Amino acid sequence: MWLAAVHGAAVALCSSPRLQRAPERKRHYTYQQKEERHVSSSRRKNMAIPIRIFPLCRWAGRTLSSLSAGHRREVSLSAKRRFICTSTGNHLQFRLDERTAHSSLDLFKKDTGIIYRMLGLDPSQVQDDPERFREWAVVLGDKTISSGRHYWEVTVKKSQEFRLGVAETLMSRDECVGTSSSSWVFGYAQRKWFAMTGSKVVPVTLVGKPDRVGILLDYDGGFVGLVDIEKPRIIHTLGARFTAPVCPAFGLWDGEILTHSGLEEPEDLK
Repeated sequence: MWLAAVHGAAVALCSSPRLQRAPERKRHYTYQQKEERHVSSSRRKNMAIPIRIFPLCRWAGRTLSSLSAGHRREVSLSAKRRFICTSTGNHLQFRLDERTAHSSLDLFKKDTGIIYRMLGLDPSQVQDDPERFREWAVVLGDKTISSGRHYWEVTVKKSQEFRLGVAETLMSRDECVGTSSSSWVFGYAQRKWFAMTGSKVVPVTLVGKPDRVGILLDYDGGFVGLVDIEKPRIIHTLGARFTAPVCPAFGLWDGEILTHSGLEEPEDLK
């Protein structure tokens, strides 16, 4: 009889309104969790990068040239994207474009800072916008660049996983900065720096973990540089053949970062 009593109590407890399962909410995964889910999928053969020290960077997204007809249609529609202005001179001043921000990212300090929320917002509660990144925690700056040299800095002391650089304004919103060949970034993960474009990863050494770093873009010269702002000096460069307008680009999977624009390029870098 005591077994019957225990069984009855358990049934009553499980049927309690307080323990009813809440409606499922679409879960946002961290960068590493997404990779663990995708590596076992049928596309695994397209996602390997021959650098084992960066397991967080294994997922290689499709380039624009390999998009399906449906994706190409999205890209063609995105040609109508409206950015606040186009910058061709120095002292680039930009803010983060909320329309592009993934639902796991919150902007603060007048849209110059980014905070990563692990669960993020329910995508159904985020305003639908073709500009928004759908799969990855990425946000773009609101200025396009088509010529000249430009310099900005980013405070990174409160994050352990991020990417900083530039991307073409028309890059696919289903890809991540660094995996796409239309983006050029410097990243930090697992206490290591790396440079990345088109899913190709190159370790960057002798950087440490500074509180703040600089990004130098030479559109006409064809490179993006990671800058040690204390020296100042260029630590590492990524070569590029820019054929389309680009904009500042950021990926964030931990903590927060803060951008600083409208700065003059340090004299020692000229």
